[in-house]
Amino acid sequence: MNLAAKDIRHNLGRFALTTIGVGMLLMIVMGMGGIYRGIIEDATLLIDHIGADMWVVQRDTRGPLAEVSRVPSNLVHRVAAVPGVATSREFVYHTIQREYEGKPIRIAVLGLSWPTDKGDWLPLVAGRALRQNHFEMIADRTLRLELGEDIKLGRETYTIVGLTANMISSAGDGIAFVATSDAMAIQFDAAGEAVRLEREARRSRGERYEVGRQQPVLLEQAYKSSAEIPPIAPPQMSAVLVTVAPGHDAEQVAATIAAWGDVTVHTRADQRELLLEGNVEKVRRQIGLFRILLTVIAAIIMALILYTLTLDKLHSIALLKLIGAPSTVIVGMILQQALVLGVLGYGIGYLVGQRIFPQFPRRVILTQDDLMQLAAIVLAISVLSSLLGIWKAMRISPNEAIA
Repeated sequence: MNLAAKDIRHNLGRFALTTIGVGMLLMIVMGMGGIYRGIIEDATLLIDHIGADMWVVQRDTRGPLAEVSRVPSNLVHRVAAVPGVATSREFVYHTIQREYEGKPIRIAVLGLSWPTDKGDWLPLVAGRALRQNHFEMIADRTLRLELGEDIKLGRETYTIVGLTANMISSAGDGIAFVATSDAMAIQFDAAGEAVRLEREARRSRGERYEVGRQQPVLLEQAYKSSAEIPPIAPPQMSAVLVTVAPGHDAEQVAATIAAWGDVTVHTRADQRELLLEGNVEKVRRQIGLFRILLTVIAAIIMALILYTLTLDKLHSIALLKLIGAPSTVIVGMILQQALVLGVLGYGIGYLVGQRIFPQFPRRVILTQDDLMQLAAIVLAISVLSSLLGIWKAMRISPNEAIA
């Protein structure tokens, strides 16, 4: 006869509720670790998927995924001329928030370098890649946009031609992929009144100079669009993505580009490390502290529960001692209850988490290593939390059975 099983059946209701409570607590510990893994995956998702060997960004910046980066549009041609460069692609990335169908929607807009990059590398779950360089969009399904649906951003309307899965920015926003020209049009869109005021400001500045007064016809140029006025630079990109040709030294190519005074070159590994050390570091530390705190709380709760269960059967334990039961029987009973509580709580936490975690707004990724590590911690907690009950049981005198 197993004394631990008999005692659990005797207090089944209380033991079941306690196990569920411990399971919910362990589920939160699992969720904390899964959220951290999801944040890392989202932060490095584009770096891992986009397939660039190097990122050429604004000088002394960490790249467009970490902060604002602005490089001239002609940089893509300068980079392409460097020996050892197989391809150089435009990269435009920014986040917008608009109102769509009466609700706010946040979109991370990423420009694809048409026609070099049409989005064939994207994990499409429906639809297709881009087929034209204007007015088509591939959206992540977290944006809740349907295939074939139209969405107006800025002055233009874009049709959803493809849907992706798990393409999310480090901030948790779904990514929408358009051609680079469309991405810049969305980013630098200005209201008609703002454009009129800017043109008036140009004319006013021209009138203050001698050339403008001597040649009034030049002032008429101020009313043209920015694209028709050569001294006004076109909108700038976020970065240039570089793929090194096979057989060439990537470090030599990077050194050549880095020698230019207006840019900084990051390799794929550098870009990944910069993101993890910057955007994710504080989140990692905070979630780590929460996990430690919850683990300690779980250990304290389990210790108090087992101690309470021991107090409830002090008379039975004293009686066992009186009839000559060895101490190992009593210790085994309490230890087995602690292990059953930990194992069942872990199982409940895992099963409930599998149902709940997919509903979270941020991705929760449970890795095998994290689950095994938590299982080992739970077993250790179960053993340690039983020590308080064992200590109390060992102090009971057999005479208390007849007191």
